[in-house]
Amino acid sequence: MRDEPGATAVPLTPPRLPRRRPPRGPRPGPPARRTVVKLLALGGLAAAFAAQALGALLPHVPLLLAASAASLAAEGVLYRWQRGMVSLFAKSHADLTVRHVLRDLLLVVGLLRLGEQHREGAYAPLVAGLLVFYALHWAIQAVSVLVRRTRTLPVVTRNIDASALRLTPAPPVLLRRSGHRLAVFGLPATGGLAATAAADAPVYGAAGLAVSLAAALAGLGALLLRLLPGRRPAGEQEVLDWFDAWLARYRPTVGLYFSGGASSAYQANMWLEPLAGLDGRPVIVLRERHMVQRIAATDIPVVCLPKVSTLMRLEHSTLRVLLHPSNSGKTSQVLRIPTIKHAFVNHGESDKLSSCNPYAKAYDEVWVAGPAARERYALAEVGVEDKDVVEIGRPQLDAVRPCAGPPAPGAPTTVLYAPTWEGWDGNPGNTSVVEAGENLVRALLADPGVRLLYKPHPLTGSVDPRARAADLRIRELVRAANRERGGPRPDASAAAGLARRAAELDRLTAAGFRPAADQAERMLRQPAPEPGRAEAVRRAAAAWEEAYWASLPAGQHQVVTDARPALYSCFNQADLLISDVSSVISDFLASGKPYAVANTSTLAEDVFRKSFPTVAAATVLTPDASGVPALLESVRHPELDELAGERAALALRLLGPAEPPSRERFAGAVRDLCAEAVRHRARMAERLAEELPPAGPLPGPRREPARPSAPSAAPEPRGRV
Repeated sequence: MRDEPGATAVPLTPPRLPRRRPPRGPRPGPPARRTVVKLLALGGLAAAFAAQALGALLPHVPLLLAASAASLAAEGVLYRWQRGMVSLFAKSHADLTVRHVLRDLLLVVGLLRLGEQHREGAYAPLVAGLLVFYALHWAIQAVSVLVRRTRTLPVVTRNIDASALRLTPAPPVLLRRSGHRLAVFGLPATGGLAATAAADAPVYGAAGLAVSLAAALAGLGALLLRLLPGRRPAGEQEVLDWFDAWLARYRPTVGLYFSGGASSAYQANMWLEPLAGLDGRPVIVLRERHMVQRIAATDIPVVCLPKVSTLMRLEHSTLRVLLHPSNSGKTSQVLRIPTIKHAFVNHGESDKLSSCNPYAKAYDEVWVAGPAARERYALAEVGVEDKDVVEIGRPQLDAVRPCAGPPAPGAPTTVLYAPTWEGWDGNPGNTSVVEAGENLVRALLADPGVRLLYKPHPLTGSVDPRARAADLRIRELVRAANRERGGPRPDASAAAGLARRAAELDRLTAAGFRPAADQAERMLRQPAPEPGRAEAVRRAAAAWEEAYWASLPAGQHQVVTDARPALYSCFNQADLLISDVSSVISDFLASGKPYAVANTSTLAEDVFRKSFPTVAAATVLTPDASGVPALLESVRHPELDELAGERAALALRLLGPAEPPSRERFAGAVRDLCAEAVRHRARMAERLAEELPPAGPLPGPRREPARPSAPSAAPEPRGRV
C-alpha cells in the first residue's frame, strides 16, 4: 500500500488546493462545541419561522418584520459558517426553496390578515405575481438541467485541443444553483412584501415583485439561448466520433489507467514523471470526472471515459499497454479489452497484505521493485505466477538524494515522523499515531537539538476517530513547542524569494479557467500545452522547494500536510525517518539514512522483524518511545550506527540493483510488454483469418419454396394418430 505521494509532481492549481484532511474524519475542534453551534443555528432558524408565523396570524407587524429579517439573517449564517446544516436541511426536504416559499407565504398571510375584508382585492395581484415568480423559478431550474445535460460530454479531456466540440464558457453559477438563484432573485420580492406590510402600501410589493420577475425572465432567456442548435456543444455521437478521430491521429502506445476517490489521486500522480519519460505516445485514462483536475501538472493527454461503452472504444485503438497503480471495482471493466496488455505497477510496496492482493493475478504482468516483492508474491500464494513478475525498481526514486553524512556540529538533527494511516482492517499495528504517536513526538521535542517534520498520511482518521484525535493532539504539541523555541529567523529576502518562486510555479501550472467553470469549459481552457512546459514545471518546482526550506526559521518544527513540499523533498531534509510498516520505509532506503519503525503490534521484536522484512535494518521503537534518545545518538555519531550495512543490503533486496537505472528497467519492461501485445494481436488476426470461410461468390437471395395451391374443397378432418 502506498502511503504518501512520492513524485515531485505539482498540482494543477496549487493556490486552490485543499489541505489534506481525511474525507470522512471528524473536523477539528471539540465535538461538544460543534454540536452546540449546530443546535443554536437550527433553533435560531426554527424560532424565527415560529415568530414569523405568530406575527402573521395575530397579526403583529413589528414581530412579522423582525422575524422575517431574522430568518434571512439565519440563512446567511448557515451558508457562511454552517454548510453542513444546509445539506442536513436538504436531506430533510426542508431545503432553501421550501424555506423561501414558507417565508413569503407567511408574509402574504400577514398582509391578508392586516387588511379589511374589502381590501383583500388590493393584495390579490401581489399573490398572483408571487406565483408567477415561483413558476419562473421552477422553469429556470428545468432549463438549467437541460443545459447541464448538453454540457455533460461522454468524454472529458485535458491537454487535448477540444475546440471542434463547440465548447463555450459555463453559465453563471447563479443560474446553475437553485438555492442561490432563489435567494438572490427572490430577495426583492420578499423585501417588497415586507415593506408593504410595514407601510400598508401595495406599491412596494409590486415594485419588488417586478424586479424579481425581470431577473427571473432574464435568467430564463439566457439559459434558453444556450439550447439553440448553434449554441449548444456537440452531441454525444459527435463527441464519440471526435474521440475516435483523436485516437487515430494521436496513436497512443502506453497508458496509465486509474479509478478512485479524490484522496487517492497521489497514487496516479507518482507515476506521471516515469510515464512522461517513456519513448512513445503516453496517455492517461481515467474513469471519474472529478479526477481530471486532480491529476498533477503534466503534458500527457488525459482522457476520462466514465461509461463502459466509451471505454471499449480503446479496443480498436493503437494502445498496447495499460499500467495500473491501484485496484478498483472499475478495473475489471478495462481488463476485458483483449487487445491491450495490462501491468500492475502498484502505488508503493510494503510488507502489508495489500501489496500482494489476489486481484493482481488478473493482470498480464505484475511489476515490482526488487526480489523481496517477488518472494512476497510467491509466499502469499495468491495465484500470481513467478514468470509474470517483472522487477523494475522504483523509477520515482531519482528525486531522493543519498546520505551526505551525519548532521554538522551545531546543526539541528532533522527527524521526519511520517506514520501511515489506520487501514481498513482495524489492525492496531497499522499506524503508530494512536498508541505511540504522542510519546514519540514528546520524546523528540524534548531534545533541543531536534527539528521535527511531522507528515501524517492524508487518510489519517478516515476510519478510526481515535487516530484523527491523536493527530490533532500531535499537531498541537508541535505548535506549542514552536512557541517556546526561539532562534534566528530568515530575513525578508527569503520570504520574497519564496513568493517569486511560487508566482513562477503558479504561472506555469495555472489552469486558466474560472473557479466556477464546469467540465466543458475546463476542456476548452486546457488544450495541448506548449512544448517543454513539463520540464519548466519540474525546474520551477525544484526551485520552489529549495526556497521553501530556506524561508523557514532555523530549527523550527513543521507540520507538513499540503501537497507541497512532496514526501521525497522531506526525505532530502531529514537525517532520520520514523514511520510504520509501509512503503515509505522502502522508498527511504534509497537515501541510505537511518530509520526506525514503531512497533504497536502485539508481536515481540524478534517476531516483528521476521514478519516484516522492511524492518530488518530498522531500529524498533516501543510505544513508550524509550529508545528515542539512543536512536538520536546513533544518528549524530555514525560510529554508533550498527545497521548501515544491513540498510544497504536491504535496499538492494527491496529496490533492486542501482545498475541499470530503474528508469531504464521500467522503459524496457514497457517495450517488452508492448511487443508482446503486438504479437498477440498478430496471432489473433491469423486465428480469425483461419476461422473465416474462403472467399467466394456471394450467395444469391433466399427463395421461398413454392406453396401448393389451396384446394377448392374443404380439407378432410384429421384422423387420430
